[in-house]
Amino acid sequence: MSADDTVSTRPVLDLRLLVPCLSAWALGAWALSWSGQLRTWVAVAAGLLLVAVLVLGRRYRGRHGRAGLLRDGPGVLALALVATALVLGASAAHEATRRVGPVDELAREGAMVRAEGVVLTEPIVRAGRARSDSGSEAPQQVLLRVRIESVTARGETTAVRAPVFVRGKQSWADVGWHDRIRLTGKLAPAEAADPEVAVLSPRGPPELVGERSLVRSAAEHLRSGMRDAVQPLPADARGLLPALVIGDTSLTPQELTDDMLVTGMSHLSAVSGSNVAVVLAALVGACRLGGVPRRWRPWVAGAGLAFFVVLARPEPSVIRAATMGAIGLLGLSASRRGAGTPALCAAILALLTYDPWLARSYGFVLSALATLGLLLLVRPWSAAINAHLPRRLHLIGPAVAIPLAAQLVCGPVVVLLQGEVSLIAVVANLVAAPFVAPATVLGVSTALVAVLSPTLATLVGWCGAPLALAIAWTARVAADVPGGALPWPDGPPGAVLLAIVTTVGVLGWPWAARRSRASPLVAIALVVVVAVGAVPGRTLVWPPPGWRFVACDVGQGDGLVLASGPGRAVLVDVGPEGGGIDGCLRRLGVRTLDAVVLTHFHDDHVGDLAAAIGERSVGRILVTPVADPPWAERQVRELARERSIPVMPVVAGQVFALGEVQATAWWPARVVAGGSAANNASVVLHVQVAGVTALLLGDVEREAAHAMLLALRRDPSMAAAAADLDVVKMPHHGSSNLDEGFMDEVAAPVAVISVGADNTYGHPTPSALRWAREHGARVLRTDEHGDVAVLDGPAVVTAQ
Repeated sequence: MSADDTVSTRPVLDLRLLVPCLSAWALGAWALSWSGQLRTWVAVAAGLLLVAVLVLGRRYRGRHGRAGLLRDGPGVLALALVATALVLGASAAHEATRRVGPVDELAREGAMVRAEGVVLTEPIVRAGRARSDSGSEAPQQVLLRVRIESVTARGETTAVRAPVFVRGKQSWADVGWHDRIRLTGKLAPAEAADPEVAVLSPRGPPELVGERSLVRSAAEHLRSGMRDAVQPLPADARGLLPALVIGDTSLTPQELTDDMLVTGMSHLSAVSGSNVAVVLAALVGACRLGGVPRRWRPWVAGAGLAFFVVLARPEPSVIRAATMGAIGLLGLSASRRGAGTPALCAAILALLTYDPWLARSYGFVLSALATLGLLLLVRPWSAAINAHLPRRLHLIGPAVAIPLAAQLVCGPVVVLLQGEVSLIAVVANLVAAPFVAPATVLGVSTALVAVLSPTLATLVGWCGAPLALAIAWTARVAADVPGGALPWPDGPPGAVLLAIVTTVGVLGWPWAARRSRASPLVAIALVVVVAVGAVPGRTLVWPPPGWRFVACDVGQGDGLVLASGPGRAVLVDVGPEGGGIDGCLRRLGVRTLDAVVLTHFHDDHVGDLAAAIGERSVGRILVTPVADPPWAERQVRELARERSIPVMPVVAGQVFALGEVQATAWWPARVVAGGSAANNASVVLHVQVAGVTALLLGDVEREAAHAMLLALRRDPSMAAAAADLDVVKMPHHGSSNLDEGFMDEVAAPVAVISVGADNTYGHPTPSALRWAREHGARVLRTDEHGDVAVLDGPAVVTAQ
């Protein structure tokens, strides 16, 4: 057989289902904000239009029998209509099912209910790591989803199937996936497009009903066996092996978690399609080496996949990862490559039918895009790389192509989340890639062997430890590389621009490579362009000269820096523990803090105080007079005593001159009724730094904001200051609990929102963003832009 014949028989990609799938996906995401009735009507209309297309297409093909776009066009349109009807019909059915019963009405009324239901997700524990002076645990917030199946209110019990979002206390941390529980709590409405019908604030701990399911018990047994087996390992290996295999980060050191997030390696510590693909590939390879007949290999792979899903717990995210991983492996196989893309599209539609709210999930988008990148790019890129390598090194091609393809394809979505293009992420993932697959396989083997012998499982774990340590070392070294990110336009325009640049680069690279070989001048020009583009932007432009105000990206919290002189600053809030405020201050060159203002004592504003102070000289700590929560206030005062830093309460009307910063306290003036006492006691500062005026609103809610509105109306000087603002720091991370009358009075050209990416509170809310748009404010969000700086001259704003 000739080489040409070999090429002609290679399976080709079938992309005809891709456009129908993507169009149905986009429409399904849009439709989540529609009523269930409107979704039903659009689905029916798509079905009727499908019939018309089929009839017309049949007649057209009868007259034009030739192949090509004229024949395939009606077929692609018909598939798009089928996909649309399927996704919207399923979405309408889900909406109708979950709205049955009185939960909606009870939520609107803020009713107390007693309910019984099933836990849908593992609990996520927030804060609570610090301790009070008495040594007791600080309060924790536990977040999870529960499907209520019966609700009792007003003396009447009703059967329902309503998913609710639960914000509980520490006593809720012990429940797990698929537990059946009874609970009592207060309902509140959820946002219209949320996957939950309501938000429930429980009163008291949950009550477990009946025995835990066999699947849950098996998963817990496997996971605990794996954790016990890796206990003797070094800290990084002990934390990474369970994280690589089952997404269990409970043993991972916080510093390593932060470094992996900075370097774009955090996906390794979550259950993803790549984990599944590695496990399945290892099983198939073992079957080949062991001489297992071909007809039995799918059954072995299926059993291995079932084991992995049980080990990781069969939550929706794990089911999604298992589906994508299986399809990715299918598409990479030599004999079935052509089936990969249709299978991916079919899986996307099936998952959207199963859970329509996945359409707006960043995790689902990234997983699907990464799988698509594997299908489209990995084989040709691997072949191109291996063409220049001896046969014994052909493992290098896939090892380089897989992470590079995933990073490039997912880049536009990552820009929406981070507001920058990471350069170090690609390099770090390339370096770590050779260690990920064997570490994952050895981690799964550790869990499997632990069922039989914990001692032998520990030995298997030690085999995987060097690989896990290599991954951790890569993350830690890459995190210390100065720069590593290119500044990039934010929001959808930035994502579209990066998608265009990536597409042009991928399609134009073969031409550029040929031209470079033919002409040295072209090669030199390309090297210069790439070098200039690859120079870490932060090292050149960050911090920007003349910065006056910086909102540090500290996750879900506040950390605001006001320049008070060379190497000096006033720091307003310090973010949550481990949020990175120290790194932000280091990048800004701040060695002395003339004052640290703690607007209130919630963990997301005071948690990283020790890191913020560090070895810096601190003039004073200014705090709210309301000691809520008391344990946090005691911790702040204890730390201040240890460092001999005076602590002063702040009340409305006080004026401070702190170097080049002039500040006037607008709040707190009194205790207001309603809302969160701590949030409504936030210190609100009107500050002037050189030519920039800003209003820093802490976490004040509607009640305190309305009180300030009344003060504005009584005080002409306050009203004049409110009318001449350059920047407003939006209250409470962009919460909807704001007084729009007050916000209208303090509107500014720039609205800064300090908020964490993928936070579970829904911040910033659509209503807060709508207010900013209606007032013509440029919105700068730390979850999208990273650190945000306002320069000397309010019209000039830059994001890191």
